[in-house]
Parts: sequence; C-alpha cells; structure tokens
Amino acid sequence: MKGLYVSPSPHRASEMSTAKIMLAVIIALMPSAIAGCAFFGPKAAAVLAMCVCCCVIFEALCRIIMKKEQTVGDLSAILTGLLLGMNLPATVPLYVAAIGSFVAIVIVKQLFGGIGQNFANPAIAARIVLMLSFAGQMSGWVKPYWYTGVVDAETSATPLAASWLEFTENGVAYKMAPFTLGEMFFGETGGCIGETCAAALILGGLFLMIARIISPATPISYIGSFALLTLIYTGSLVETVYGILAGGLLIGAFFMATDYATTPITCKGKIVFGIGCGVITFAIRSFGSYPEGVSFSILLMNLLTPYIDKLTVTSPLGAKKPEKKKVSA
Repeated sequence: MKGLYVSPSPHRASEMSTAKIMLAVIIALMPSAIAGCAFFGPKAAAVLAMCVCCCVIFEALCRIIMKKEQTVGDLSAILTGLLLGMNLPATVPLYVAAIGSFVAIVIVKQLFGGIGQNFANPAIAARIVLMLSFAGQMSGWVKPYWYTGVVDAETSATPLAASWLEFTENGVAYKMAPFTLGEMFFGETGGCIGETCAAALILGGLFLMIARIISPATPISYIGSFALLTLIYTGSLVETVYGILAGGLLIGAFFMATDYATTPITCKGKIVFGIGCGVITFAIRSFGSYPEGVSFSILLMNLLTPYIDKLTVTSPLGAKKPEKKKVSA
C-alpha cells in the first residue's frame, strides 16, 4: 500500500505564466494608449515609447550588473513603462520620462529584488517622484490634438482642476461642469495620456475581469466607496459620475490597484484595499491641496498591504489555535 503525501498548496501548476499575465494587461491598455496618441498627437506616442524603451533598457542593465537571471522576457518592464507613460502629460520633456523610468525600474523595483518583491507599484511611485520634482513639467495640460493639429498649441485645464460655473436662476443655485459627461467619457479633455478616455479604460478593465486576470473586488470596492462618499458629500449624482470619470480614478482602479505584487492576496483584503483607496482619494480630492489623489492613495495602501494580508488571511481547514500554556504559581 502506497503512503499518502501531505504538502501545502499549490498542488497543480497553472498554465498562466507571468509573461502571459503581463501580455494580457498590455493588450487591455492598448485601447487607452491608442486613444491617448490619437487625442494628444505624436508627442504622446514619443513619451510612451521613451518610457517603454528606458524601462526595458534599465531592467536589462540592472540584471546584468547584479549578475542575476535576465527578466526582460517576462514583459513586466514593458508594462511598467506603458503605465508610467500613460500617467504623464503629453507635453512632458522626454528626459523627465527617462528619469521616471529609472526611478520605477532601478529604485522601486530592482533594488528591492525585482518583480514580486517591490513594496509599491513602480509606475505610481515614479509618477509621484516626478510630480514632486518636476511640478511645472508635470502640469502642462493641453487640449486634444484634433482641435488644432498641433499638440502644444493651446493649454487646457484638466476636469479636476477646472472651475465649475455657479449661477442662480429663479432663486435656485446651480452648478455647471466645465466639461460634459460625454466629453469625459470619450476623452475630449485635457489630462494625462492614458487617463482621459473612460470608454477605453472601462473596455480594458472589463476584458481583464472577464479573462480572470484581475479580481473585480478591488475595482468595484474602490470606485464604489469613492462614489458613495462623493454622493453623500455633494448630494449630486452628476458630480459623483463626473468624479469617477475625471482624473486617473479608472486607470488606477483597473490597472494599478490590482497589481499582484503590491496588493492583498485574499478577497477580503482586496475589498479592504479598494475601500481604503476610495476613502483616501475622496479625502485628498475634497479636502487636500492636490486636485488628484489616486496615486497617493494607492501608494499609501501599498504600504499597508502586508498588514491587510495578515488581518484577512484565511485559516487552514481543520487548523486549531494553539492552547495557551497555564503558568503555575
């Protein structure tokens, strides 16, 4: 009679490799990346290309210098570069994009051991460093390319930075949004390259959820908690939808708050993570000095991920807590 072998999971290897997961996310980002290049012109395409190329080069050089196995083939560096570029304005100088790529790959990712060991999402951390270091270059918003045919011809405020028009009619106070919901849904506003077209981002997010690359727990809890707080605070459904479509909320919820390495493992943990991101984003947008709070909220929750995992970890089937030893007097 053969003996029974007991070992911890996993018991069967998955056919989904790291490279396949990264490729799926890259494919999901393509509609938004293409839309960004169409909206903001060739300069946007140059920024994306610079970020992707620099991230791949920096990763390859780091692995060579550290004498470790080459990981460029897992496509994670390409995904990091694409995400970083999509979180930058089209007018940002290319050297700033290169510096951001260095921060993302070398400092945030490789110095901590590479993919799966970084404490924060590399693209988000790099964007925050660039926002704090190059404030002027990181706030050069322009109107979509097709308005003028020249990408840097006319500046434009982002939906979050633009002022709402307030007026009174027949004794009733009204507020008018600077952009229509239709313009924001299809991306006809100023903003970062990959954050303006909500339709493309939602399409990519749905693809990832249907393909089971990401869990819907985090995006739903993130967007839902932000929407609920905004609705309670403003009392306006239009302002709530406006806040969801504005800024980087959708790209953050679908593509960065779902990063495998820096977000919780359990379903309960993902929900807690998403709610935390929604609360922090709402607080920064409503009461902080920055109009946008997505990057800061995800970074802060990244730091709390180990504690969330510890509090929401499931107990093994049949496991019992060790009995406390009685201390005799």
